[in-house]
Amino acid sequence: MVVAVDGEQLKPVIGITVGDASGIGPELAMKCAALPEVNNRCRPVLYGNVSVMNRIAAAVQLDPPDAAAIVETGVLDVHSVQPGKFTAETGRASFQAVEAAISDSLENKIDGIVTGPIQKEAWRLGGITYPGHTELFADRCQVSEYCMMLTSEQISCVLATIHVAIAEVPGQLSTEMIFRAIGLAAQAMEKRLGRPARVAVCGLNPHAGEGGRFSHGEEEHLLVPAIIQARQMGIEVTGPLPPDTAFTPAVRLHTDVYVCMYHDQGLIPLKTLAFDDAVNVTLGLPIVRTSVDHGTALDIAWTGQASHQSMLAAIHMAVDLANG
Repeated sequence: MVVAVDGEQLKPVIGITVGDASGIGPELAMKCAALPEVNNRCRPVLYGNVSVMNRIAAAVQLDPPDAAAIVETGVLDVHSVQPGKFTAETGRASFQAVEAAISDSLENKIDGIVTGPIQKEAWRLGGITYPGHTELFADRCQVSEYCMMLTSEQISCVLATIHVAIAEVPGQLSTEMIFRAIGLAAQAMEKRLGRPARVAVCGLNPHAGEGGRFSHGEEEHLLVPAIIQARQMGIEVTGPLPPDTAFTPAVRLHTDVYVCMYHDQGLIPLKTLAFDDAVNVTLGLPIVRTSVDHGTALDIAWTGQASHQSMLAAIHMAVDLANG
């Protein structure tokens, strides 16, 4: 639902869920939603509890958000919510905001969603079984072929598995899953770059298994068949690369996107290189979803100290994707 305002160029409507009320998400969302560079490109709509947002705005010396640009979600006692102290109630409220935004996006009421940082333990306390945003989006959008991509100007990583304990990763991996991650990574980066993407696949084990010496054959039996299948589809892909050298400057020079086997394999180099401006994008959805690439930062919540650069980058990415 791209809208025209006062004869201006058509602008997409971008829903911003403010995240857990005890963290930095609400202040970042309000700060970004008020920026001229954001309003020049889109119409931002905040999803969250109005009373709590007003209280946080006063605490960090921000103007309260425009009531016309808020979708009220989440039942919270404004006096009981405290900075840095998440609860079952703050978890449920942040979950309800995301659900409302997803529903509005699927009904074409908004053109994209930017999600603020949630506290996963608060979701658990609130009885929510989803391990994170990505799985919730996939379920509500009824898709099974999806991946998480973390992207920045310096480095982009797609994760074959997401929120899975390290001990469970080998059992979760399959050739089909890795091939799907390669394909989604190549497709996303080709759309972004305007040319075929160069994909690098990281091995699961030290030295990419070294021919089975440091592995149970995962590289040979799972990764290599997926890479061969991707090459047969015309994708420019290398690997499996030894993970300890895959992210060196020399390799990054010839790589547009990495496919990583587990969460920290991709997020450690990405957050080292691009903590402030990396964006989380869920690939494979019928709707646009981007997110900040940081947590709730409970230790500095409601102080105004948090950087809004990641959320700003996520909003710009959502606008780019919504505009096609």
